[in-house]
Amino acid sequence: MLLSIIYVIGITAEAMTGALSAGRRNMDWFGVMLVASATAIGGGSVRDILLGHYPLTWVKHPEYLLITCIAGIVTTWLAKWVVKFHGVFIRLDALGLAAFSVIGCQVGLNMGLHYGICVVAAVITGVFGGLLRDLICRQAPLVLHNELYASVSLVVACLYLTLHYFSIDENITVITSLIVGYLMRMASVRFKWRLPIFQLKVEESVH
Repeated sequence: MLLSIIYVIGITAEAMTGALSAGRRNMDWFGVMLVASATAIGGGSVRDILLGHYPLTWVKHPEYLLITCIAGIVTTWLAKWVVKFHGVFIRLDALGLAAFSVIGCQVGLNMGLHYGICVVAAVITGVFGGLLRDLICRQAPLVLHNELYASVSLVVACLYLTLHYFSIDENITVITSLIVGYLMRMASVRFKWRLPIFQLKVEESVH
């Protein structure tokens, strides 16, 4: 129940941030709903397609798609307030990232997949929504440039699977993973933690 509630909060926050990106590209309402939905539930959809996990989550629970579309449209009316309370959405996004990662692990485990594949499923669930948003909006993928993001998903997945392996109570496993993921993401934002950056400068040859 707790994870489901956090999931709904997470996709709502993600949908609203996606709608803002659509607004910066001057998209119409259909574009807003498309980007909002892709941001919120795109990661889970990509995961399910790659793993052959059907029906897709939003097909089984169409209310999730409805929530993301409504959140996107509401954002067009409350955009100034959404921007003003940006800090709140960063916190909700951090919590959502951890929840998406845990859910990705659970899907993999329920399918009887190897732990390594479960980690991949978790990262895809947590990260690919943002990648799809940036692809549609034709901008550099923020999740690969800014503070730790995909790395947080990776850590949450490994922690969850480790606790699961040692048969720790499921509620404790989920809550611990959520807390660690949330704190790690917020710390990376606060202290600007990021992975080493690869910069390739190619000098033009003179003929």
